[in-house]
Amino acid sequence: MSELRDECGIAAVYHLPSESPSPLCPEQGIEHASRLVPRMLLDIQNRGQLAAGFTTFNPNRNQLIDTHKDVGSVTEVFRLAHRAGCESLMQEYAGRAAIGHVRYATCGKDDRSYAQPFERHHLLKYKWFSFAFNGQLANYQTLRQRLLSDSDHHLARETDTEIMMHEISREFSGDLRPRLIDAMRRVSQRFDGAYSLVFLNAEGDMLVARDPLGIKPLCYAKEGPLFAAASESVALLNLGFQAENIKSLLPGQAITIQQGQFEITRYSTSGQRAHCFFEWVYFANVASSLDDRGVYLSRTALGRELARLEREHDSVVLDRDTIVVPVPDTSKAAADAMAFQLGLPCMEGLIRNRYSGRTFIEGGEGRRRKAETKYTPLREVLAGKRVLLVEDSIVRSTTMRVLLNRIREFGGAREIHVRVACPPIIAPCFYGIDMSTIGELFAPAFLKDGPLTEEVQAAMARELGADSLRYLPVESIPRAIGFDSDQLCQACITRRYPTPAGQELFEQALENVRNGQDSGRTYEPSGEPLGCRS
Repeated sequence: MSELRDECGIAAVYHLPSESPSPLCPEQGIEHASRLVPRMLLDIQNRGQLAAGFTTFNPNRNQLIDTHKDVGSVTEVFRLAHRAGCESLMQEYAGRAAIGHVRYATCGKDDRSYAQPFERHHLLKYKWFSFAFNGQLANYQTLRQRLLSDSDHHLARETDTEIMMHEISREFSGDLRPRLIDAMRRVSQRFDGAYSLVFLNAEGDMLVARDPLGIKPLCYAKEGPLFAAASESVALLNLGFQAENIKSLLPGQAITIQQGQFEITRYSTSGQRAHCFFEWVYFANVASSLDDRGVYLSRTALGRELARLEREHDSVVLDRDTIVVPVPDTSKAAADAMAFQLGLPCMEGLIRNRYSGRTFIEGGEGRRRKAETKYTPLREVLAGKRVLLVEDSIVRSTTMRVLLNRIREFGGAREIHVRVACPPIIAPCFYGIDMSTIGELFAPAFLKDGPLTEEVQAAMARELGADSLRYLPVESIPRAIGFDSDQLCQACITRRYPTPAGQELFEQALENVRNGQDSGRTYEPSGEPLGCRS
């Protein structure tokens, strides 16, 4: 599913006041707790490879909070492959608290100014802050137009990150000096969408918050004086936190650190939940556990669902010439489980070239050519075999078409039967996944508001060039993940959105299709890149 990308990941660390440093703190001491952030960002780089950055707090320097960010991977931005360069950077930005971000964007320029965190300078320390977030505001256009309705206002960038920065700033305007939790409570009433965010000001106050629906994941841990948070648990586990101390922040909860006091508080009373199901299907690191559901176990459960369907339909000969092949890398757990249940070998018939570049930032022909160099079929594994090819999802179908052609032409497979560990993607996402129009999706043209029948899947298979194609049904998803369906955001496979602005954008997307105006992103008027996934 190399065509589909989430947009970013966040991290935070804070060494609370203490006479002795945490055992997990760098050997340089408390004021170097910020060194932990690049390590954390490496573990969540699966969530964004376009840019990276961090902001650190140190009361003993003139720049109380200071931000380093740039376009590039975590290794490039923080010079991790250059020992002297990295050490110099870590010394310059040493701090007892820090927030960090990795970014993949779907609009805006690929330059440093769009990288996060965003820092807002001010003479007053409590108004001088930096923040970063994972998600997307579905009501971005409404907020933007409201800000620009005042002719004195100007927005320098085409991104919802800047909108959020101004909305947060408004909470501290004039002589207002609210508690961070109260400011979060008020801005959340103006936001419609997905947002897990981290905030740090020049007084050393920190806020870590998860949106009221819990669409995006956010994990945290605290052992002694050291606190850390990240989009995924694997970043905390690899720092050395004990697994039993790593928890998911509940939807509508925020962690605040003010005047050295650590507190977890609810800022929203909404009882609704809408966890993005794609976190378990594809986005999250397979070593992570989100909301008490292990990613690996969820993907193996999806594989068992595929095996159950295979037995029920009994349409493919399962003999010694039949093998299961995952599309690297995130399909492997599902493929292994499916193969085990069916008594078939799971073979690495496709080898991923990890240094071929990023296909998801290429458009059209560029994406296809990149996909051709990204996977190498192994003829010695595939030749003459009946292949059950397991994929996470089919979004635009560009990569799948390339794979099928290469497996036949260069791999010499006898038959290729595609098995998708996800239902068809039939609707855009307005909460931070890179698919925002109906026209770019593969499945809607075949389903046309009808059910997913064997005939429909056969037509899809012919279009792709596969011998057969089978998707998981919608009901398999909550069963595999372990949540009730009303606790998951499944808008892209059900067309039912968990927020009013999301549903309105979908109606606009349908109208765009009817009017033949489905070329630009749904939340962008006249094709101009006004919306952005942060």
